[in-house]
Amino acid sequence: MEKNIIELSKKLISIPSSKENIKALEEVLVVADEHLDGIKSKKFKSKGVPSVLYYNTSTLPKRFKIILNAHLDIVPGKGSQYKASTKGGKLFGRGTNDMKGAAAVMVLVFKELAKKVNYPLGLQLVTDEETGGFSGTKYQIEKGIRADFVIAGEPTDFGVNSKAKGIVWAKVKARGKSAHGAYPWHGENAIEKINLFLSSLYKKFPIPKNEEWKTTINVARVESSNETFNKVPDECEVWLDVRYIPEDSDTIIQGLKKLVPKGMELEILLKEPAQTTDEKNTYVQKLRVSTQKITGKLAPIIVKHGASDIRHYNKVGCEGITFGPVGAGMHTDNEWVDIKSLEDYYQILKHFLLSLN
Repeated sequence: MEKNIIELSKKLISIPSSKENIKALEEVLVVADEHLDGIKSKKFKSKGVPSVLYYNTSTLPKRFKIILNAHLDIVPGKGSQYKASTKGGKLFGRGTNDMKGAAAVMVLVFKELAKKVNYPLGLQLVTDEETGGFSGTKYQIEKGIRADFVIAGEPTDFGVNSKAKGIVWAKVKARGKSAHGAYPWHGENAIEKINLFLSSLYKKFPIPKNEEWKTTINVARVESSNETFNKVPDECEVWLDVRYIPEDSDTIIQGLKKLVPKGMELEILLKEPAQTTDEKNTYVQKLRVSTQKITGKLAPIIVKHGASDIRHYNKVGCEGITFGPVGAGMHTDNEWVDIKSLEDYYQILKHFLLSLN
């Protein structure tokens, strides 16, 4: 099976399926489809973004028991990264770890087990997870797709990721009063107002020195229309990327509002839910046991600071986790996935899915 996994992984990796290349997004789905000949599927497209859902029942079920979710889009890489290579038991290339290696496994294990399990099983292949999953996973959910449990093959080194942070994107705008730069007391410097706001923001949400499960805020951009040295700027805005833990879901917006001084404007551009599934969930426990059966180690429960498409399922009351093979370097020039872990990943998913019969 390892040979088949590597072969399919390399084919998927060879396609530069980033958001800018709609043709490649279509092409990468065709490559996957060639391995699923004869299996029923439903194609979706939203805002030009294609996705597909395969199913093992005679008609599309109202609710799946399990959905395997894989994204085939990537962040852009260098030309050389689209020619996968192997070295020291690792497969290198753009998307090896995030997550075309895992996607190849999901395609092949679904192909083998589609007719062997006695419950509705789905394989969801999407092409926009890197840009939020709004036209792929979320769109399919809006069209009625539901499941008791979803496994997204994001890289986790065989940890079962039951919680992940939510996202808020916000802008804070300050207005001031322009004046000649030589006479700053005649004006009100909008950049200084933003600076004072950021000082209070970091007192409330300090950046951890090490990894810590708490809400964090990244200042992504500070800008002003001022284009000259000798002017007191009369406007300035800051962009904030907030990653909040599930425990702060109901309070994060109000907390930001309290920090914004009177006279300044808070604009919420995006609020995406946190991912959360009870670690005592039956499927979570069965997946951990299957991992132990294959690797000899009980899969740990882990949390993630970045978001995944599982949050879209959580929003409609469906449980799910991210769970993937061993690798590193996602979105870098040195991205890789461990080859043996891909074979183990196949056997873990197979054992898990058959255990539900």
